[in-house]
Amino acid sequence: MHEMAWRVPPKLPAAKLAGVVLLPLLAWLIRPDDVVVWVLAGVSAAGLAAWAARDLLVPVRLSADTGGVTVVSGWSRRRRLAWEQIERVRVDRRERVGLSSEMLELDTGDQLHLFSQYDLGTAPEDVAAALAALRTGAKP
Repeated sequence: MHEMAWRVPPKLPAAKLAGVVLLPLLAWLIRPDDVVVWVLAGVSAAGLAAWAARDLLVPVRLSADTGGVTVVSGWSRRRRLAWEQIERVRVDRRERVGLSSEMLELDTGDQLHLFSQYDLGTAPEDVAAALAALRTGAKP
């Protein structure tokens, strides 16, 4: 059984952890005596640390084989979906304020699982093509 997996690129949690260090440093450089700035920097750094921890603890967000897919939802819950449960796989493209974004959508009818390039480590269009190949039994 051929299995494929898509994961968060390693540079993403590294960038988030750099932000954890840089936010308090920036607060110290800009306003060393301002408690509000320190609280904001601390809360922001804690949020980034939690976000980076999820990336490090659960880097694989989507995996698939000829039997179906496994998705990560929430903090770390994994859900196995047989191909029969998936009504549609598509890439949603949006243009906003001169910026474009792509999201891979896995629609089960009652739930919509969304994955960005930052969740997958590659273009959502490439993942959609690989999923279509696995679903039909062709070589991805």
